[in-house]
Amino acid sequence: MKKAIVVGATSGIGKQLAIVLAENNYKVGITGRRDQLLLNLQASKPESFIVSCFDVTDIGAIPKLLTQLTNDLGGLDLVVLSSGTGKINPTLDTAIEQQTNDVNVTGFTAVANWAFNFFEQQGFGHFAAITSVAAIRGSRQAPAYGASKAYQVNYLEGLRQKATKLKLPIYVTDVRPGFVDTAMAQAEQMFWVAPVEKAAKQIYTAIENRRTVVYITKRWRLVAFIFRMVPGFLYKRL
Repeated sequence: MKKAIVVGATSGIGKQLAIVLAENNYKVGITGRRDQLLLNLQASKPESFIVSCFDVTDIGAIPKLLTQLTNDLGGLDLVVLSSGTGKINPTLDTAIEQQTNDVNVTGFTAVANWAFNFFEQQGFGHFAAITSVAAIRGSRQAPAYGASKAYQVNYLEGLRQKATKLKLPIYVTDVRPGFVDTAMAQAEQMFWVAPVEKAAKQIYTAIENRRTVVYITKRWRLVAFIFRMVPGFLYKRL
C-alpha cells in the first residue's frame, strides 16, 4: 500500500483527492486547520486516513508535524499540497494580500522544502501542488493570488530542475486548475466550471502518470495559451 499526505484536505480539491487516493489503495495522512472536518473524513474510512491538524502558516511546526505524520503512516510516497487561499480584493487591502502570501508563498515554501528534502534523503518520491491558471498573468481583482501562484509555478520548476541534477526519481507535478466548483471559486464570471469529483480524478490520473504540468480540466490549456498570447497593451484594459 502506497502512502500519501494531502496538505489541505478539509474541503474542496484536497478533500476529494484524499478520497480518490484512498479508493485507489493509498493510506492517506490528511491535514488542515479545521480538525472536525478532518475527523469527519477519517470517520468515513478509518482504515485509510490519519489526521494531523495544523496551519501551513505555522512554518516552525511544519517539519516536526509532517515527519510525525510520515512515521504514523509508516512511510511516504506522495505529498500533495492543496492548501491555498485567495480573495477578490478591489480595494487592495494589505491585510488580505498578506494573508494570501502567508499561505500561498510562505506556507507553500515550507511544505515544498520539507517534502523535497525528505524525498532527496529517501531517494525517491513525488510532490504535487495545486497552483492555478491564474499564475499566467496578473489580476486586477486579486493581485496577490495571481502573483503567489506564479511564485509556486516557478518554485516547482526549480524543484524539478533540482531533481534532474540530482539524478533521483523525484517527480514534481504542477496542477493548474481553472474554475472548480469549490467554496474558493470567487470570480465575477465563471465558465467551464468542473465538478470537484471530476477535477480530483483528473489530478489523480496526472499524478499516477507522473505528469509535469497538467491543466484541470484539459480545456483550460487553451485558455492558458490565449492568456499568454494577449499583448500587454490589450491585457491591461481587461
